[in-house]
Amino acid sequence: MTGWMDHLTIAPIVIPLLAGAMMMLIDERRRPLKAALGLASTVALLVVAVTLLRIADGAPPEAGAAAVRMYRLGDWPSFLGIVLVLDRLAALMLVLTAILGLAALVFSLARWQKAGAHFHPLFQFQLMGLNGAFLTGDLFNLFVFFEIMLAASYGLALHGSGLARVRAGLHYVAINLAASLLFLIGVSVIYGIAGTLNMAELANRIATVAPEDRALLEAGAAILGIAFLTKAGMWPIGFWLPNTYSTVSAPSAAIMSILSKVGIYAVLRLWLLMFGGSAGASAGFAGNWLLIGGVLTIVFGSVAVLATQSMARLAGACVLVSSGTLLAAVGMGQVAVTGGALFYLTSSVLAIAGFFLLIEPLERSREVGADVLAVTRAAFGEDDEEPDEDDEVGIAIPAIMAILGVSFGACALLLAGLPPLSGFLAKFAMLAPLLALDTSGDAGVSVTAWVLLAALILSGLATVVAMTRTGIDVFWASPGNELPRVRVVEIAPVVLLLSLCVALSVGAGPVMRYMEATAQSLHVPQDYVRMVLPPPPAEPGAGDGR
Repeated sequence: MTGWMDHLTIAPIVIPLLAGAMMMLIDERRRPLKAALGLASTVALLVVAVTLLRIADGAPPEAGAAAVRMYRLGDWPSFLGIVLVLDRLAALMLVLTAILGLAALVFSLARWQKAGAHFHPLFQFQLMGLNGAFLTGDLFNLFVFFEIMLAASYGLALHGSGLARVRAGLHYVAINLAASLLFLIGVSVIYGIAGTLNMAELANRIATVAPEDRALLEAGAAILGIAFLTKAGMWPIGFWLPNTYSTVSAPSAAIMSILSKVGIYAVLRLWLLMFGGSAGASAGFAGNWLLIGGVLTIVFGSVAVLATQSMARLAGACVLVSSGTLLAAVGMGQVAVTGGALFYLTSSVLAIAGFFLLIEPLERSREVGADVLAVTRAAFGEDDEEPDEDDEVGIAIPAIMAILGVSFGACALLLAGLPPLSGFLAKFAMLAPLLALDTSGDAGVSVTAWVLLAALILSGLATVVAMTRTGIDVFWASPGNELPRVRVVEIAPVVLLLSLCVALSVGAGPVMRYMEATAQSLHVPQDYVRMVLPPPPAEPGAGDGR
């Protein structure tokens, strides 16, 4: 008999679905009730996600089996019905989604929940789509959850109105509709060749595809990959991302910071399942393109980081840099590098979301038109004034500015990948296996490793320059005349996210063990396949001695 614990796998989808549906039945004027329901749902989601993480991490990596749990809706066989699959990677993404959801929702209680209608149900449906995308075990339902996630994100992108927000939001909708069409075309081509959309079944059949059909299958996978990489923000199809992320509201930007990582998740999951070592002639398909595209995205993001004078666009450019870093690391195709990339994904998602939430309180401390004045000062300079001998030397820093300053400094260290925080440890974990020389002396460091090292160092330098310039301008060059009014519900989520990054730094050992176990299970998809697909039926008489 199935116990209640077995139904926890579907809970991350059902909880926000029910909460969002209930909110739609509540009058919009009863916003406090909706907020309370949303907080209860998101906290419950976090508890369930942490529980599933502990369950997924139950099997030690040396046991030779991935900790995979399968949930069959309607108890249909996995190759026929809808299947949800929980493993270490899915559980990690569920926890990240729940943490970001809680932080963004608490931040929105200050004022953004009142900026437009149906904020809370849209937010819950956004969480539902994200969780479903991470848990689904087949491509068609991945498409369905992608569309639920995107439909909710369209509403959140336009939430609060405003000309700039509407213009960027409409661009965002148009680009993602085009990507969704490519998604559907790619899925259709793959189904026409392989005869299944179940991910585990695809991993089984990919090696047996007829030679005359293999090119068409790989073309379908490439079209599907373009759809994922558009959502991930890879250059040159990620041009839309900084502008869109810089115009949406702060809580929407914080939760949308993980949307680009859904594309990374899909690439990582499907590429290693379909084109791993057991894929026959298709093994490693398009891996070099992931590496090249990732490095070019890092370069493009670094240029965008240096070029922008707006903090919101700076955060959007940092999303591009993080996506490029992850794509390049995945394209290397090494277990140890993938483990470091998962650590980097966790750290960067938390840091970027924290920075998006921090921007709004920081902007209140600046003079009106500070960005325009910063460009003017940078281009033309400004006249030096004679110092007043009677001016008081030194300024007492109020508590709120100290908190904002420390938070900004932590974001700068994390985004630039400087020690001692988790951004540096994550980059070190990615680069260490690439730069490790063969002890026998037969092999050295590859050219691609040096290229990736140079890209990461230069992107870190660009981020340091941009964040230092921004920090000087915010705190010294153009401060406002009055202290910013910041509520506890606005600063508490920022402190939470940055504290989690500090916790990742302190507990880097256990965290890296989890990431390495996750990477090992991803690079050995046979374990995933064995857990999801039923064993073949026994031949007649196999067990009766005949």
